[in-house]
Amino acid sequence: MATNEGKYNIKAISNMLGIQPGTLRAWERRYHIVEPIRNQAGHRLYSDEHVAILRWLLEKVNKGFTIGQAVGLLEKGNFSFDSGETVKNEDYSVQLTNEILHSLLQFREHAAHELMNQAFSMFHIDKVMVDILGSLLVKVGDMWENNEITIAHEHFVTSFLRTKIGNIFHGFPVDGYLPKVVAVCGPQEKHELGLLMFTLFLRRKGFEVIYLGAGIPKEDVEFVIGEVKAKFFFTSCTMTINLPETLSLLDVISKQFPDIAIGLGGAAVNRLSLKNQEKYGKHIVGQSKDDWEKWLSQYLYR
Repeated sequence: MATNEGKYNIKAISNMLGIQPGTLRAWERRYHIVEPIRNQAGHRLYSDEHVAILRWLLEKVNKGFTIGQAVGLLEKGNFSFDSGETVKNEDYSVQLTNEILHSLLQFREHAAHELMNQAFSMFHIDKVMVDILGSLLVKVGDMWENNEITIAHEHFVTSFLRTKIGNIFHGFPVDGYLPKVVAVCGPQEKHELGLLMFTLFLRRKGFEVIYLGAGIPKEDVEFVIGEVKAKFFFTSCTMTINLPETLSLLDVISKQFPDIAIGLGGAAVNRLSLKNQEKYGKHIVGQSKDDWEKWLSQYLYR
């Protein structure tokens, strides 16, 4: 089923459907065919449902109907769609993601920057975070694990993404009423992009996140949590070999700060033993934005 969430700006719609922004605005004014959602800056954002409606109308116009006749059919209820219809022509963000990855794997950093700028100009920040940056993280991780790219490729792409995520991270305002968060990679962990994406999600929601990254001793982590009076602590583990020490860190933090909410993520979490799943299951934040929202809601809205 298509969603009603605003995802695409008018430039993205123009690229996806081949309709000029001026034409789309004129249709909206005259026929009131869709009502775009407005973001805080007042810019139009279109949902999957809007895309499906506009695509249906364009198909009718291309078959010889006037736009007025097509709208008349729509108003009579002669219209149905599902989520599959909205992706008949592949989401342009998928194409952009593949082009960015291709550029990075050829070490063409300038081209990748230009494509990222295009993504930010076309799509809502949440869509860029999840559908483009998130997809790049998964693709690069899979390729590295399957020995499809060299260590040099992985480091180059990682460096590029870390810089982009960091720039976005520091651009979000902080809501002083929300509790403070400390985030750190598990002991011996060097893969931090997954944790960075999660903290970017938190910053997008207004949390003040003290991101410590990798290579931080346990005693320093404890010091920072106490110093800032954090109410949330998040850590991640990608390599299975580092799981025991990461879980040990959770035990230390839980004992030292019994009232803190502790979250655990990372690829290695999927390989927890059944015993550890039972023990640490309440800390696992999940892998998707919906999972993260659900996990946070346990603590924010109780």
